[in-house]
Amino acid sequence: MKNIFSAGLLTILLLLGSSSCSNFVDGYEISPNSPTETNPALLTTVIEVATFAHYTGQLARMSTVLTQQCAGTQAQLEDIANYSLREGDNINEWQSIYSAITDCNILIDLAGESNPHYRGIGKVMKAMNLGITTDLWGDIPNREAGKGLEGETHYSPAYDPQQLVYQDMQTLLSEAITDLSKSADDNIVLPATDDLIFNGDVSRWIITAHVLQARYENHLSKRDPAGSATRALAALDAAYAAGLAGPDGDCNAIFPGDGNSLNQWFAFQNDRADYIKMSEGFVNLLKSIDDPRLSFYATEDVNGEYSGTPLGSTSTTTSDVGTYFASPAAPSPLVTYVEAKFIEAEAAWRTNDKARAAAALNEAIKTHILEVTGAAAPDTYITSQASETGATVTLEKIMTHKYVALFTQFESYNDWRRTNIPQLTPNPVGLVAGIPRRLPTPQEERLYNTNAPNPSITDILKPVWWDE
Repeated sequence: MKNIFSAGLLTILLLLGSSSCSNFVDGYEISPNSPTETNPALLTTVIEVATFAHYTGQLARMSTVLTQQCAGTQAQLEDIANYSLREGDNINEWQSIYSAITDCNILIDLAGESNPHYRGIGKVMKAMNLGITTDLWGDIPNREAGKGLEGETHYSPAYDPQQLVYQDMQTLLSEAITDLSKSADDNIVLPATDDLIFNGDVSRWIITAHVLQARYENHLSKRDPAGSATRALAALDAAYAAGLAGPDGDCNAIFPGDGNSLNQWFAFQNDRADYIKMSEGFVNLLKSIDDPRLSFYATEDVNGEYSGTPLGSTSTTTSDVGTYFASPAAPSPLVTYVEAKFIEAEAAWRTNDKARAAAALNEAIKTHILEVTGAAAPDTYITSQASETGATVTLEKIMTHKYVALFTQFESYNDWRRTNIPQLTPNPVGLVAGIPRRLPTPQEERLYNTNAPNPSITDILKPVWWDE
């Protein structure tokens, strides 16, 4: 992995040519080739744009197909549906992520003690990019990654164990909270509109960092069920103390919706119609509980109804992803209040605080329905789905409703691997005997990084560390 460029130009070129069909790059083609030729504002914008693509582009589409929320019906999405995940398929995403990590390192160093708010944003974004990478590939370049600008000795970064990567992600987030908590007077320059997500509102970045800490602790539910749950709840309590009280402060990917600055789901469906459709199982789940979000999640099919493509089929007469998620300027969720409440429900359930789990689950469901539909959930729906008590709440109910609410988000793939909820049947025509649990080592790493796994990891059924 030869990270000899800053991500400014390289990231944009990769996104333009990648399988994610990213169309949110106009106006950001300037290359910050070194710390002396760029500034924190430009770097912040470039990093955020790249991160939007990582979390809402090809990797998000892949995760919805593997979790059977969507069906891959043509071309590369059909390959994913058939579990044909090869070492050359995600080179663009790998390169783009590590280019963004390079820029995060530059931003962190360039901001320094003089601009702790920019440094804090850089640390949050670096943790997010490390997170999606290690969750897909397991052990990854980490402590030695993103330093190619420092010379040839850094062209082959070592791979760190996932456990260490997770520790470093938590450290980054803790340091970010400290940086972002400093007074505005401690900064020479403050983030503003260059911060596309929060326009420089560091209080929202602090909340986001706390929720991310809870997310990554929750991922360790197999490794340390009780301890990870306790730590996740502590992180959420800190988020609530910092002001988390509803979805108004959600961390979303922002798309202006004009020219090439389009929502990724909308852009893909317009550029590559019929490559991806709603899944039959997911649509049927929504129908079975009479979910009011169905018409927002899916478009009408060729018969004016809502339907999904069956597992193993390539039918394209079914529903597309709906306009709530796939319209030109629709924001895409990255880290949200609703996710926080679902994490709270699961973590509280694992610590045997069933009353707290039930209250958090009910709040998550009702909040998300109001957010998506613009109206409160019908009384009948609340009675049947969002009136849990300590005596009735179960992990299956929590995770199934989280699966519904986090539609289109990569996090659903992590949840399914951790909990096996909902129970999914592997594609009967899949090339491997099970649903993939990781991506193979990228071809570029095998060819050019002397520290890459040898032999390369090709077994896509091999769990990552936290999934073992």
